[in-house]
Amino acid sequence: MKLTAYIILSLSLMGAVGAAALAEKKASKKEKRFVSLFNGSSTDQWMNAKSGKFPDKGWVIEDNCLKHVAKGGGGDIITKNKYEEFDFRFEWKVAKGANSGVKYFIIRERGSLGHEYQVLDDVNHPDGAKGANRQTAAFYDVLDPAKDKPIKPIGEFNSSRILVKGSTVKHFLNGKIVLTYKLGSDELKAAIAKSKFKNLKVFGQRLAGHILLQDHGDAVWYRNIRIRDLGNK
Repeated sequence: MKLTAYIILSLSLMGAVGAAALAEKKASKKEKRFVSLFNGSSTDQWMNAKSGKFPDKGWVIEDNCLKHVAKGGGGDIITKNKYEEFDFRFEWKVAKGANSGVKYFIIRERGSLGHEYQVLDDVNHPDGAKGANRQTAAFYDVLDPAKDKPIKPIGEFNSSRILVKGSTVKHFLNGKIVLTYKLGSDELKAAIAKSKFKNLKVFGQRLAGHILLQDHGDAVWYRNIRIRDLGNK
């Protein structure tokens, strides 16, 4: 290789490495604004939705994950704090045929009812065959996710994000926006009217509520759970 070509290649590689390092630094800076809700070793940020205490069965820490054991009981768990506008990020995987979900705008007085980001084995769980609004990343039973959503095979971790800012809610899956909806919009009201939530009061609106990890009786793993509170920003 000629010296000039070598120098150009070296400078190009250095530029690429520098750009990657800068991008990583920016991403790290943004992440510093987030609060960890599960760091792989402590369940202090979570409690049973009914008892107000972390369950003594069903939910365990395994390989830096917050895992629900199949048929382990324990019930749904919720964050101790409430959030109204937020950027919630998490990674998850499910066992074959498993069902779970992440719910938000949860008010303890009405149980575990809220907006749900569906977490599911779309292929092997019966809900997957009931329609797209029952599948992964859907607003459960209300709105479909994108048909071309990028989902990982069973046994691999997916990266998800729920962003609530103003009246806009976005569901992300593996870095892609797969669902966007407007709280209080005519479109959302029409979709809710066709769902199992049609008779539920104060649904489809933004609320200061807890975030919930669902016990659906199946094995599911959650990790790297963090949140940025966007309220009063």
